[in-house]
Amino acid sequence: MNARAEAPECRNTVLLRKWRTRGGSGSAIIQHFAAKSSIFMLLGACRLKIRFLVLIAGLCAVASLISCGGGSKRPKIPPSGLHNRVLAAQSVTSTHTFGGLVLIDGRYDIIPRVAPLPAGGSPGLMAISPTRNILVALDTSTPATPTVYAIDTVNESSLGHIQLPGPSSSITVPTASPIGYAAVATAWVNGYSFVGGVEVMNLTAGSIVTTIAVTNAQTVVSNSTDSELLVFSNDSDSMTLLAPGAASPPVDTSCFTSPPNAVCTIMSGFSRPVYAVINGSTAYILNCGFQCGGSQPASVAIFDLYSNTITNTIPVDAATMAFLHGTTLYVAGTSPTNHACTGQTTASTSCGRLNIIDLSLASPKVIATAVITDGYHDRMDMSINGQLFIGSHDCTNIGNANNPSGEVRGCLTILDTTNGAIVVPPDNGDVNGLQSFSTRFVEYVAEGGNLRVYDTTKDVLLENDYIPQGTIDVVGYVGDVKAIDFF
Repeated sequence: MNARAEAPECRNTVLLRKWRTRGGSGSAIIQHFAAKSSIFMLLGACRLKIRFLVLIAGLCAVASLISCGGGSKRPKIPPSGLHNRVLAAQSVTSTHTFGGLVLIDGRYDIIPRVAPLPAGGSPGLMAISPTRNILVALDTSTPATPTVYAIDTVNESSLGHIQLPGPSSSITVPTASPIGYAAVATAWVNGYSFVGGVEVMNLTAGSIVTTIAVTNAQTVVSNSTDSELLVFSNDSDSMTLLAPGAASPPVDTSCFTSPPNAVCTIMSGFSRPVYAVINGSTAYILNCGFQCGGSQPASVAIFDLYSNTITNTIPVDAATMAFLHGTTLYVAGTSPTNHACTGQTTASTSCGRLNIIDLSLASPKVIATAVITDGYHDRMDMSINGQLFIGSHDCTNIGNANNPSGEVRGCLTILDTTNGAIVVPPDNGDVNGLQSFSTRFVEYVAEGGNLRVYDTTKDVLLENDYIPQGTIDVVGYVGDVKAIDFF
């Protein structure tokens, strides 16, 4: 019997089979009810009118949407459609190509056909909030008065921009709120005699809310709640503690009044402090010492933020950058006296030092030391499989990475923390950015203006069909790199 000669009830059965094969939730609902529903069994599925089937299917679909989480919200898809987004600060001087923040697909290490986000013509240094909803980039198109561009990473749109009164090498966005801080060593305000300050920026309003005067402010580090800032100045043996929420706009000169003070506390007892790693109520202050013109050797001061006291001091070879992993603190720097390249085969006559401190000991101390590339270390990051990437600027460069012949060396060192092995990759130039990921064994490295991708299982450049040379082809100079999604 052909389909045209089938009984009406059998034709309904054929229609039901066809409905089951359609995509979407409707087919699953019909299939479920056809097999198990007592209503269908009572009436006899083959004898139901087609319109009754459609009505039942529609009612079931509505019920399914209500009962299966119709009120829940799905994660918002960004305008670019990418889920593993990385931004590279692209500085370009060409008349045909403009600078900006280049979006990269961090899953495949490729640049999709998406327009860069605006950040001026020469963006470099970037900072991102802990929740990664706000990113800022410093545009140095006008070096004397650079501009901070703020990006809403959720909507991939501009929040605004703020011109600073002088150069900055340290910016932080401590929370998900659109408040950022920039240390400006040459900041000044008409009518005041101070030079240097921390600029409190409202990133959505595109304005400086308050200038907190701090002489020669070079670096600013915030605690996790944005309630306290640690500020380090050039050529100083003191550290400045600020409570930014108590500062009085538009200009706060509390640091020039006699203590005690609700806004500013100046702490002495350091030797050219330059940076800090904060963990809860403890700050590990890096005393740069001799390397920065101090009269005392380098050390790490353990500082209690509750009592504002130094509880311990750990001698190290040099200290300009640190990375905390569990109870291990990695400290890097270049000593002006102890800088021999012992154990390395290199033409370089100067090398830096990496000190590894065990903080779990009753008296924390250095438990291991490694020889690394020299320069001023200010970048450090660890991959998911324990490869510590250490970067510096103004290091000893050897050879030519673009035309290699013999030794090639730059400002990057990789420490395998699982076995202590040291790798100095054959590349040149300053390390401007490092970015690891929680789901991939790779590290993005902005070095010498290029964006390299390292395979952290081998500590060599990752080479495949997407990046045959191990480099993401960003036009211009890459001044920093940040992941804006958690992956």
